[in-house]
Amino acid sequence: MTFQTIFKNSLIAAISSIVIAFGGAVQAEYPEKPVDMTVLFGGTANTIAQLLSELMSDELGQPIVPVSRTGGGGAVGYSHVVGTAPDGYNIVWNSNSISTTHHTGRVEFDYTAFTPIARVSTEIPALAVNASTGWTNLDDFASGVSAMDGKLKVGISGKGSFTHLTSAALFDAMGLADKVAYISYGKGKAPVELLAGRIDAAIQWPGQFASYVESGDLNVLAVTGSERVGVLSEVPTAQEQGVDVDISMWRGLAAPAGTPIAAVEKLQAAAQAAVASDAFQEASKNIGFSPAFLNATDFGTLIESDDAFYGALLQRLGLAK
Repeated sequence: MTFQTIFKNSLIAAISSIVIAFGGAVQAEYPEKPVDMTVLFGGTANTIAQLLSELMSDELGQPIVPVSRTGGGGAVGYSHVVGTAPDGYNIVWNSNSISTTHHTGRVEFDYTAFTPIARVSTEIPALAVNASTGWTNLDDFASGVSAMDGKLKVGISGKGSFTHLTSAALFDAMGLADKVAYISYGKGKAPVELLAGRIDAAIQWPGQFASYVESGDLNVLAVTGSERVGVLSEVPTAQEQGVDVDISMWRGLAAPAGTPIAAVEKLQAAAQAAVASDAFQEASKNIGFSPAFLNATDFGTLIESDDAFYGALLQRLGLAK
């Protein structure tokens, strides 16, 4: 046996010992390649996702690539992500929709199929109507709807969607549940559908309505959270008008259950830095959302609590499967 052969065999044995000592593989530091971020919805959700992905990419040193996987009130995107490897390279821009999709039977799995990373923002839905109705508050709205011969056509993102749930909860609290018919506007947008007269009312994100309110084409009658919204600061909450509703949307990031804690921590830190940035804070004022970072642990507690709340609400409204 030559010296070269002996040396080569010794080197291989030494490397093998190192591999075994570290559990069978030498792990590269995360992340070593781009991260795929599934975006469940268009509109405001997509706008925030695009900005967030850019800011987080700067922090991570690898691109976070937002990919639109819409449909089924979030079911399409959630189903994609839950079927990927829990390695930190597939994440979802999630929301309360993880609970609504499960409890309405669109997906069999629930929130426990995912590892929380961070809450990023909150949005408060707003109720809008065509300005030609003359309705400017919930009392006007209730009187007008009660006097109608037919039913009020309310636009929603889809049956069992968050906008459907919020609408049903609001109109139930107002005693108008039997006067409403829900219409999914598919790929349309609430302001366009309202102006065209294809629907009579819609609950969506304030940023979608702001410019139309300014132009005088739409009236926003209420927001459904416990606080007013900066982009429509003159619009009172439903609670201020005597209707006991408090519903808002959170958005954040999650990964398949079992994702390594090291990856979760790096993504969490990148999200926190992005939310704190001037660019994100400024965008929140223009788009109409609130920066609201929560770490993975606190975010997980919120998701669990919200799941119980929305599960019970969907049961009460007859929307659960």
